[in-house]
Amino acid sequence: MSWPQVYLGVALTTLATLLLELSLTRIFSVVFYYHFAFLAISIALFGLGAGGVFSYVVAGWQGSLFRKLGILAALNSVLVVGALSLVLLGPSEGKMGFADLALVYFAAALPFFFAGAIVSLAISETIERVDRVYFFDLMGAAAGCLALIPLLNVLGGPNTVIGAGVLFAASSAIWFNLAGAPRGRALSVFTALLLVALIVFNLKGALIDVRYAKGQQVVREIFSQWNSFSRIGLAPERDGSGMMSIVIDADASTGIANFNFDQPLTERQLKDLRYQGPGFPYLVRPAAKTLIIGPGGGWDVARALASGSKDVTGVEINNIIADTIMRRRFPELSQRLYFRPEVRIVVEDGRSFVRRSSEKYQVLQMTLVDTWASTAAGAFALSENNLYTVEAFRDYLQHLTDDGILAFTRWGFDPPRESLRLLSLARVALGELGEREAWRHVMVIREGGEKELQEWGARDTVLVSRKPFQPADLARAREGLSKGGMYAVYLPDQPGKNHFADYLLSKSPREYEQNYQFDISPVRDNQPFFFYSVQPRDLWSYLMRENAGRADFKINIAVPMLFGLIAVSVIATLVILALPPLLLGSKLPREKGVLKFLTYFVCIGAGYILIQVALIQKFVLFLGHPTYALTVIVFSMLVSSSLGSYYSRRVLLGDDKRLAAALGAVFLLVVMLALLASPVSTAGVGWPPWLKFATTVLLVAPAGFAMGMPFPTGLYRLENWHKPSVRWAWSLNAASSVLGSAGAIFLAIYIGLQNTLLVGGVLYLLALASVWTTQPQRASTEPLLAGKL
Repeated sequence: MSWPQVYLGVALTTLATLLLELSLTRIFSVVFYYHFAFLAISIALFGLGAGGVFSYVVAGWQGSLFRKLGILAALNSVLVVGALSLVLLGPSEGKMGFADLALVYFAAALPFFFAGAIVSLAISETIERVDRVYFFDLMGAAAGCLALIPLLNVLGGPNTVIGAGVLFAASSAIWFNLAGAPRGRALSVFTALLLVALIVFNLKGALIDVRYAKGQQVVREIFSQWNSFSRIGLAPERDGSGMMSIVIDADASTGIANFNFDQPLTERQLKDLRYQGPGFPYLVRPAAKTLIIGPGGGWDVARALASGSKDVTGVEINNIIADTIMRRRFPELSQRLYFRPEVRIVVEDGRSFVRRSSEKYQVLQMTLVDTWASTAAGAFALSENNLYTVEAFRDYLQHLTDDGILAFTRWGFDPPRESLRLLSLARVALGELGEREAWRHVMVIREGGEKELQEWGARDTVLVSRKPFQPADLARAREGLSKGGMYAVYLPDQPGKNHFADYLLSKSPREYEQNYQFDISPVRDNQPFFFYSVQPRDLWSYLMRENAGRADFKINIAVPMLFGLIAVSVIATLVILALPPLLLGSKLPREKGVLKFLTYFVCIGAGYILIQVALIQKFVLFLGHPTYALTVIVFSMLVSSSLGSYYSRRVLLGDDKRLAAALGAVFLLVVMLALLASPVSTAGVGWPPWLKFATTVLLVAPAGFAMGMPFPTGLYRLENWHKPSVRWAWSLNAASSVLGSAGAIFLAIYIGLQNTLLVGGVLYLLALASVWTTQPQRASTEPLLAGKL
């Protein structure tokens, strides 16, 4: 056996599998809603687990091992393109029913099913070197993590998926070469070349691309480009105005401001810029030194300039918007707005920029900055957003001058949700800075009437001042309101009778939050679900409500979606557990202690995915970008876990006491991570990126190393004890990972990210208990493990 070729075949398979999984998160976000991005992780885990069980069926087929692996890999290279085509068909009428969700789930799982069968066969047939094979398994996945971002940036989402098919075909050629089958090898190479040609053609002709998204046809785009966390399109506004709009993931959009500031603006232009909600902060604080988070197509930049501002900084996270469209390909659409001397554009996460900045501003503005587009992590199943937390508001307020104001424009509804929650964040953040009378620091104005409040038409603009608003500020506000289509909902000296006044003037804000129709309680970095506003007491009624308004459907779609995904995950788990008896005639073992030890694989499967999901989110702020968090955390865990697997036999020596020590070490190291993540994030705000990356790797690697030991060691232990139960170990480990991926989001919502991390650590303690309470009955023949040591 040529071991280097075996290792390379396994590594290429897992490299392709991870690329497929993470690129699907991007495509799901575009074609469906961003909540579906999480689906790819569950699909991958289900397919890999079911494939692991199916590998036992394949093992019984006639023919050599490597010929069977070659056939499976070649077939999978074609299935990848088929799954992509199915996903790109998109939902009907903008939403998916349970049957549609299940169809996408199980059809898209097929490539992962075959990948799982390939890896499982390779590992089970090379059990004498399982530690090394598992090492290359994880190293291949780590390489896929590194390759993801450049491939998405260069090739785009669909072509990256096709690229995964190329890698499966390449692995097929290796398996056929090991089998001594030159025809199969030639066919695999030919398939790989065809897929490469398809990628080249698709880059120019867009043969396989997004045609329908969110139930609507994608039309009239004059430009589109993918990167690791979005698909950006450029198309005319739908209102027929002739203005151009930047569209993010075929859903969120930002218009391109088209004003010539080298000559006086017309009255109509001034009205558009000054006397709309996002222009209101510049009526109160004209010619301000301004920081705009999420400037997009430049409307807020134009508003600041129209008020006389000479120092405007815009922080845009998406380089396609800030650089490709606004400064390189289409600068004339905005009359070169981002090249003006008064304007400075920075491509960076807004929160990260604020935390490391030493400057102070008179206006800090965010207009409809949403997270309708997911990150490449896929684990962000809901609308978590670190821009809208108590800690974020404290950061913003600390970067204001004494006369500075924060300006947030959000969608207005009756009763209010988002805009009222902004007040709860401001109240707590102001209190932490010593300001106890939040009602004196707030103004709320609105555009739109009763009809607009029921749909997506009204906009609330909330101003929060660093110090209490002065009479002169209120006078300027009233003067501006008298000239435009806005009206005051709340002013400190004229609060009126409404939800905003009731909340700010309430003697017990917490009691008001508890009794309010929606959840408007302040959210923190540990539970950054700003847009999720369903009260826990109303969870069941919301799930049963069929006629929810469009606004509630989109904002809180996470509720039915989360439970729908959990339901599908449960079905997938039952399918995995049904495969051994159905396909293999294998019943749950009755030997004493074996069934109890199988819970070991359940615990480490769920624990690993819980820890990984929580760590990705916890390190977003520190690393400054969701994509960096995904890449560094997943890469660190895969590489360190692969090393842990590689050295597991040398370190643990098949000894239960050492295995128990490794499991206990995982718990202690996870507790350390939970305690250190926030302090390190705060202390390292101004560190250079390379130092942040290195620090993250050093923090995560010890836990990852320890987490790489239990799985191969547990398989050794079970192989020696009761070999038929190994197939159940694969099934239960995969099933628990599927449920753990859904459970990670559920736990994050209701108990927070830090506690989710700790729950993952506790599961390793339960695995430790499984080891201590089971004593394998060794076979009379020489144990396999002892022979290999």
